[in-house]
Amino acid sequence: MDTDTFLSQDTLLVIAILVVGIGGSGIARGLLVERGLDALGSVVFVLGYGTMVVLLWWGWIRPLDITGPSERGG
Repeated sequence: MDTDTFLSQDTLLVIAILVVGIGGSGIARGLLVERGLDALGSVVFVLGYGTMVVLLWWGWIRPLDITGPSERGG
């Protein structure tokens, strides 16, 4: 497998968004909960995770053409 193709710029960006969206918001939530800010921690996690989902949808899933054939062959 060619590493240039496997680790393209798009692939690295998706990995970074996933790490920050899941890991970063989870760590931030954990730190806030330790300081007694449970509600703020939950808000930070939901916003971080939700932003990650929207960015992945907007950048990679939305542009896909996932429609079936327009006419049936007969």
